[in-house]
Amino acid sequence: MSQANIFAGFIRNNALNLPQWTTGTRPSPATTGMAGYNTSFNVIEVYNGTAWQASNIAPTYSATYLIVAGGGSGGTNNSGGGGAGGLLTGTITLSVGTTYTATVGAGGAGVAYNLPGNNGSNSTFTGVTTAIGGGAGAGGGPNGASGGSGGGGGGNATGGAAGTSGQGNAGGNGSSDGATYTTGGGGGGAGAVGANATVSLGGNGGVGLASSITGTSTFYAGGGGGCGDSRGSKPGGTGGAGGGGNGGFNGSSTAGAANTGGGSGANGFSSGSSLSGGSGVVIISVPTSNYSGTTTGSPTITTSGSNTIIRFTASGSYTA
Repeated sequence: MSQANIFAGFIRNNALNLPQWTTGTRPSPATTGMAGYNTSFNVIEVYNGTAWQASNIAPTYSATYLIVAGGGSGGTNNSGGGGAGGLLTGTITLSVGTTYTATVGAGGAGVAYNLPGNNGSNSTFTGVTTAIGGGAGAGGGPNGASGGSGGGGGGNATGGAAGTSGQGNAGGNGSSDGATYTTGGGGGGAGAVGANATVSLGGNGGVGLASSITGTSTFYAGGGGGCGDSRGSKPGGTGGAGGGGNGGFNGSSTAGAANTGGGSGANGFSSGSSLSGGSGVVIISVPTSNYSGTTTGSPTITTSGSNTIIRFTASGSYTA
């Protein structure tokens, strides 16, 4: 049967009478834009230039993502730095008309004296593996907690905790001279493990990873520094690039930076609380030609080249 005969449709009773075929009798060779009713599957289908596509399948387009969970908080007294939130990056296929939900994890809350820190909360985006919250830093003796990146070990020479494969790294070990001085290990970062402490210095937080998804290279998910010791003026470790807070003593530690997933620094002997880990972030980059403009939760919308960037600093959604 010729293509001319196949597509000789006509209007009947105010309706278009489409040509019909089975899978085995489709027009061949087909050209882009051919359409008809496939009686084998009872669907209207269109030839897209490569294959026959059922009209009830939503069109799709690709987007890139960066998902960072909340960072863990450092502990207090002989304490390790908070681990960075887990970091995920990659490409996802979005279906037009489908709503995708972004959940942004909070940083782990700071703690009072002589306590381990708190893990950060997970971040998610529909269709992507969950980014795991950063592990708590050790405090008052216990080991650090595992997470996206692991928390640092305490100053009584306790161990750093494991990170999550593909998301982050382990925390460093604490140190003690067995008599007087104790310093904490650095929290793990997305790009490197937390440093082990020495008798004279808290471990530095592990470095995060740089992403240019927004059009500007920015580090995310750095680990928090381990504690120092005020008895001998032993300084705390430096937070890792990517929002990690600095370790200190007597209340001199710093928080993880907001919307980076950085772990907070640990606070050492002999008083003071720790501060919170940095909250996470979810960033989606879509071709501007496909951007729908339909969002909830007030994300920040920017452009970079031919892409539109949707940056969630709190939970919300995007309808593709």
